[in-house]
Amino acid sequence: MAITLEQARIIVAQALAKGRELDLKPLSVIVLDAGGHCKAFEREDGASPGRFGIAQGKAYGSVMLGLAGTAQQARAEQQAYFLAAMNGVFGGQVVPVPGGVLVRDASGAIVGAVGVTGDTSDKDAIAAVAGIEAAGLTAEI
Repeated sequence: MAITLEQARIIVAQALAKGRELDLKPLSVIVLDAGGHCKAFEREDGASPGRFGIAQGKAYGSVMLGLAGTAQQARAEQQAYFLAAMNGVFGGQVVPVPGGVLVRDASGAIVGAVGVTGDTSDKDAIAAVAGIEAAGLTAEI
């Protein structure tokens, strides 16, 4: 199964809605498919222009490594050389922090990742999870 465009749109809309509910700073949300390709992206008014790259890096690292942002951060703290090497392999596109959330289907297969940025990384992850679950998929933070 792959993330559909409809699911990607739901993820973005619901992640942004969760951000408004929690009174978070302006968010940017990206949904990538299992190949790391962008399915959907939105940047709220007031979000800084560099947020696309940050959101993309959070999600890209998650889907390419098969590790959610929290696991990447822990790995970076324990084995900085590993994440440095992976960032080299992936052209500097990996942002190993929470807010990069793996997306799994009902069978447990990775079907993509979501990257949210704009507030603290932990709050970004909460918004991502809300969007993923609203689309009927499973989040791994």
